Amino acid sequence: MEHSHPATGVPDTIYVNGRIRPGSRAPGLAARGERRDEEDEAYEALAVSRGRVTALGTDREIRDLAGPRSEVVDLRGHRVIPGLIDGHMHATRAGSTWSSELHWTGMSALTDALTSVGEAVRSAPPGRWIRAVGGWHHTQFKENRPPSTAELDAVAPDHPVYVQALYDLAVLNSEAMRVLGLDSWTGLPSGTVERDPLTGRCTGVVRGLGAFNRCLAAIPGPDAAAERASTRAMFADLNAVGLTGVVDPGGFGMAPERYDPLFDLWRAGELTVRMRLYVSAVDAGHEVSQLEGWLRHAQTSFGDDMLRMVGAGEVVHFGCHDFEGLEPFSLMDEAYEDLLTISRRVAERGWPMHIHAVLDSSIDRILDAWETVHRQIPLDRLRFSLAHADTISPRNIRRLAALGAGVVTDDHQVFKAGASAACWGAEQMASVPPLGDLLEAGVQVGAGTDATRASSYSPWLSLWWLHEGRSLDGRVQRAPRHNLSRQQSLDLYTRGSAWFSFEESDRGHLRPGARADLAVLSDDYFTVPADLIPSITAQLTVVGGRTVHASGPFRA
Repeated sequence: MEHSHPATGVPDTIYVNGRIRPGSRAPGLAARGERRDEEDEAYEALAVSRGRVTALGTDREIRDLAGPRSEVVDLRGHRVIPGLIDGHMHATRAGSTWSSELHWTGMSALTDALTSVGEAVRSAPPGRWIRAVGGWHHTQFKENRPPSTAELDAVAPDHPVYVQALYDLAVLNSEAMRVLGLDSWTGLPSGTVERDPLTGRCTGVVRGLGAFNRCLAAIPGPDAAAERASTRAMFADLNAVGLTGVVDPGGFGMAPERYDPLFDLWRAGELTVRMRLYVSAVDAGHEVSQLEGWLRHAQTSFGDDMLRMVGAGEVVHFGCHDFEGLEPFSLMDEAYEDLLTISRRVAERGWPMHIHAVLDSSIDRILDAWETVHRQIPLDRLRFSLAHADTISPRNIRRLAALGAGVVTDDHQVFKAGASAACWGAEQMASVPPLGDLLEAGVQVGAGTDATRASSYSPWLSLWWLHEGRSLDGRVQRAPRHNLSRQQSLDLYTRGSAWFSFEESDRGHLRPGARADLAVLSDDYFTVPADLIPSITAQLTVVGGRTVHASGPFRA
């Protein structure tokens, strides 16, 4: 039996009759091909006291610890894992409109998506917008195409409808085009309106951030109370798939006031997911002053075990942001000088930095800046990190490792691998991202989704992709060297992601002394056929010893 020392007395709760995989003992993650003894390790029961794991062992050993007031939870033979931590999810932004949007995660047929639009129409008052903003892509549908305007008209003739496929394109129905006056739109910055070449009239398809943002800005937003309720509902849905933590990287448009609903829930004690926050610049051309404002008025590590400020990112400078890496991009000298200034100031304050970079050419210049700062202010204890790093080269992996920096990988290539292959070449896609090389070099790697617009929020689709390395449409396959075992994939999604908030000893595993964050699964992640991994859910989710989700046999 594993037991915390010193002993913490009679447990508050014991969980028995399960198959508990407690996770890695050591903070580092094994490279592919190495084997940890705990990959085969499992326990029947665990004890929890004051929100922490106090013991792991057999049913008999753990039952012997219980007192007359200890709650006993029968796990009914289910698989138990550490609570999942999404290392890169734009949850704060998503929460404010979560309840007013459709979520097409897990839908494998376009007909099902259209049915969901029709069902939403039946309960929506006249004029209410129906929308599915990101988190889906046509490659997930067996039809392998997005809906047409005509199909949206058929299920929603009188309500405006806007459905956005990741950041690829959005389709509007006729009522939405009428409300927006889409035919009159011209000269959009960073966006296009598709038009029929014969008639010149818009087809209902728009592309680019400029077009997306103009459409979304015209849709009425919720009031403060609705934003709080919507964010609360989002957390419930995240708990239902086994998520107990999120690292939120800030991102576009995340001004300080956008965090108000999240902080309101935190103050009320209503958070059910541990939130770790990076804060971003908001307006292009003002990055240095805006991040200086965050550094002056906020404190890294401010908060508590449920909500905590971490550092600066993911949008450190708009001129450094190479988006999806599918368009020509250069990190110009002026942006580089600003990045150098920001990196130095962040390091002086002792903050971590997390920055978006897809292309190796972008990573190269970012590392130039970080190495320059490192010669004056050591970065190896600050945990600077890259988001995505899809095409990072062996040379830059070595440079990253020398800085003690990390990478948070995400699964957007599960949808976009075909487009990436057309841009970067099929040979490059065999190592996008080069997970085997990163782990072998000793780089700390966490995993997430980049949800909710650039990808689905499902951690299980992401875990499937880490393990299998295939795009949903089957067109692209990562090389075996860069596919991970199921345990390695889970390590990235638990203790790996906890590293980015300096909590790998405290979270992401179920060893005695760790926070009691766990998920009891609908199916055994370690034994189900790989193609069933994306359909796994949590039937019981616990955060700090408190049940935050219960379904199936665990429903009260």
